[in-house]
Amino acid sequence: MQPTIHPSIKLLLASSLLSLTACGTSLNRAPVEERPISGAAKTTPASAPVPATAPVTVAESKPLPGAENAGKPGYYTVKPGDTLIRIALDNGQNWRDLSKWNGLDKPNLIEVGQVLRVLPPGVDAASVAARPITSAKVESRPLDAKPGAAAGGASTTAPGVATASASAASAGASAAAAAPAAARDTDEDPSWAWPTGTAVGAGFDEQRNKGLAFFGKSGDAVLAAADGRVVYAGSGLRGYGNLVIIKHNATYLTAYAHNQTLLVKEDQAVRKGQKIAEMGSSDAEQVKLHFEVRKLGKPIDPAKVLPSR
Repeated sequence: MQPTIHPSIKLLLASSLLSLTACGTSLNRAPVEERPISGAAKTTPASAPVPATAPVTVAESKPLPGAENAGKPGYYTVKPGDTLIRIALDNGQNWRDLSKWNGLDKPNLIEVGQVLRVLPPGVDAASVAARPITSAKVESRPLDAKPGAAAGGASTTAPGVATASASAASAGASAAAAAPAAARDTDEDPSWAWPTGTAVGAGFDEQRNKGLAFFGKSGDAVLAAADGRVVYAGSGLRGYGNLVIIKHNATYLTAYAHNQTLLVKEDQAVRKGQKIAEMGSSDAEQVKLHFEVRKLGKPIDPAKVLPSR
């Protein structure tokens, strides 16, 4: 005979069994958040070491050649668009001389701000700058008169030259007469002649036309206006086309622009009236000769120095 279990004992046993079952059941664990212990230093993730900031060095700009002479008489500061040929023309010089005086290895490479010597070494720039630039005096004399024939029958021989080699001079008189005269380093006015036989088409205007314009036809002769030496023959000066520049002495240059053909070369000595080019329309809208006379680099009215026709 089985013992009888009181109902209250059954209920107690059932409750105990449920509790044991619940304790054996696997439950998901709550996420664990790690927090620093109070009073401990906060740890930060390790990072790459930050290099020390190096001091910034500003490279000093190298001064342009000749900068110490900026603003002095006899020197010129290069501006945008300048070329050595233009600078030489505006200062009455041979561009090759400028290259030599300034030690330019590459004459085509000049920098804006560069300062160039535009007077020969040893020349008193202050006296040249102070010299008045006036139109040359017009003298009535034959076109074939020798330049420098002084009034009153004064001798044209330079002091100290006649006695140097009188016999050699007489022996080679015929050869010397045939040889073209070179540019002289004097201030006397050259013996001028008209650069072409065509009529003047446009007169001198210091702002718009720095010379005379002669209109003609292609191939018309262009003549040297005075004895001298060719210091430029080419087309490297914008606005002038095929150009010839002749240096007559230390004071005067003449320029002959827009030619069709150039008949002379640089450093060639020429005579007054010698054909140096043929008229054309290079860098121009029509066939013409643009003719300039420059005194110490400054354009003057050619009509004031050319003889009357």
